Amino acid sequence: MPGPRETAVYTHGHHESVLRSHTWRTAANSAAYLLPRLRPGMRILDVGCGPGTITADLAELVPGGHVTGVDRAPGILEQARATAAGRGLDNVGFAVADVHALDHPDGTFDVVHAHQVLQHVGDPVRALREMRRVAAPGGLVAVRDSDYAAMTWFPASEGLDAWLDLYRRVARAGGGEPDAGRRLKAWALRAGFTDVTASSGTWTFATPQERAWWSGLWADRTLTSAYADRARQGGHADTAELEAVARAWREWGRREDGWFCVLHGEILCRKEA
Repeated sequence: MPGPRETAVYTHGHHESVLRSHTWRTAANSAAYLLPRLRPGMRILDVGCGPGTITADLAELVPGGHVTGVDRAPGILEQARATAAGRGLDNVGFAVADVHALDHPDGTFDVVHAHQVLQHVGDPVRALREMRRVAAPGGLVAVRDSDYAAMTWFPASEGLDAWLDLYRRVARAGGGEPDAGRRLKAWALRAGFTDVTASSGTWTFATPQERAWWSGLWADRTLTSAYADRARQGGHADTAELEAVARAWREWGRREDGWFCVLHGEILCRKEA
């Protein structure tokens, strides 16, 4: 029988304003909690790899090993393949997959990694069970997800308050959990892991360049991405409300004293040997 399939929608889609953020991500700024555990020769599965920037970094960090990047969206994998090819990597491959039903035998990978994935899936506990299944005995499942309710900024902005409320409503209407970071440890325990190390990490945007980049991509995402379409089609906001949120982002980005922090939950789960 076919396995369970995804029931949630990916809130953001793959508009340019979304990929602007995804292609900025590296193993250093998005998987630092995992890097000390990597060794040459490891077999790694990167779930929800997107455009492949983290995947390619992981491949460089395990010489003699192999990294498989998987994503539900076939189109984005072409960009991932181009990323790896552009860096001359021959120990990485990509395939379409659903984290709820991975096409790999039990115990295939030394490390199963997922960055900003579980907040978007319909059943994160089932996803973690599947990640655990394909991890080798003694292997690691490494997961990092942001926590929207824990995001904080200065100065206060009613427009950004409205953005946060809107985003969380749209994400939950699509079947996801935007405040995933705080739930990762609980989900892992429910998935059957008994050896779970929980930590946290942040992204901070405070320099003029960082503020312009972060506020610009969210302003554009609010108006033109799949997230904007879902907000309108779901009756969560009309165009005028979305335009007001976009203006608030740009206004915050111009503030010399502007500061924004994204909190992430992180877990390293050791599969029993």
